[in-house]
Amino acid sequence: MTTVGIIANPASGKDIRRLVAYGITFDNLEKVNIVRRALLGLAATGVERVVYMPDYYGIVPKALDGLSVLHQLPLEVEMLEMEMTRMQEDSQNAAALMNEMKVDCIITLGGDGTNRMIAKGCGRIPLVPISTGTNNVFPEMVEGTIAGLAAGVAAKGIVNDFPGVYTSKRLVVYKDGKPVDHALVDAVVLNDTFIGSRAVWDEDRIHQVMVTRGSPSSIGISAIAGNLEPIGVNEPKGMLIDMGSGDTDIIVPLAPGLIRPITNCRYRMMGIDEEIEVGYGPCVIALDGEREVEVGAEEKVSVKLTFDGPRVVKADEALRTAVARGYSKGPKALKNLSWLKEVE
Repeated sequence: MTTVGIIANPASGKDIRRLVAYGITFDNLEKVNIVRRALLGLAATGVERVVYMPDYYGIVPKALDGLSVLHQLPLEVEMLEMEMTRMQEDSQNAAALMNEMKVDCIITLGGDGTNRMIAKGCGRIPLVPISTGTNNVFPEMVEGTIAGLAAGVAAKGIVNDFPGVYTSKRLVVYKDGKPVDHALVDAVVLNDTFIGSRAVWDEDRIHQVMVTRGSPSSIGISAIAGNLEPIGVNEPKGMLIDMGSGDTDIIVPLAPGLIRPITNCRYRMMGIDEEIEVGYGPCVIALDGEREVEVGAEEKVSVKLTFDGPRVVKADEALRTAVARGYSKGPKALKNLSWLKEVE
């Protein structure tokens, strides 16, 4: 039975960057609407079962309740049996349960931080990340129906290869030689001694940056790399940036509406499997836009660029490949819509 997981973070899109910048608040009602459309897309591709992470808002149940009588889905929908803590670990635990269940694909709703946690538990299950957070470099701005269709063709095995599905890069953080955490987009060494507010927006506190990718059209820390020398998601390299020790000046959109000068920076490319020692402490390392790892003065910490991150479904490429393979044509495609009721 083809199964797709849904992990929708009700807390994404609401952090302090709404106060220090001009980020929109992504409300949970819109997440309900996105999930509703994604469910319809899944049903249209012949997916038979959906499992989802429970949450305090009830995003998936509300999505189901709001369906028209014309859209009675042929899906078995099941809530994961798990203890909810209202902490970011809920997303990781839900992904781990889905990995144990061997679901075929996972749709995620959140930002970079949500997907960072999901990547800790999902194993090799491909993700369809829908952007509903603040820093949205890893997830796509993709319409819910399209996300559902893309997840469906991946789950059904119609598309399971590049460029429709690709493997992402990671930055793995080591303490005293042991991996303790990771980032999917950027790791930032900050001139702080404790975590405090998680979000990063003050460039004066940044000491060093490592990224897996960088685009001038992105928002956040990775945009520093994007405005120095862009790096694509599939390129076998990253970037190391040292602040205040070079002679390059740029402007960067660090948060929505917050465009800041970054001065006196120095940068170079990082190779895959290259490990950078963080020769600075005590400090805090932020991962994908949020302070996560405290580093003591005597601790030995390093960050390694790898090419073993989560597998990701690129919606447009996946659907282009699926169409070329005939998924939308003929009797089988029409049969997948036999559950639709005619308007009388």
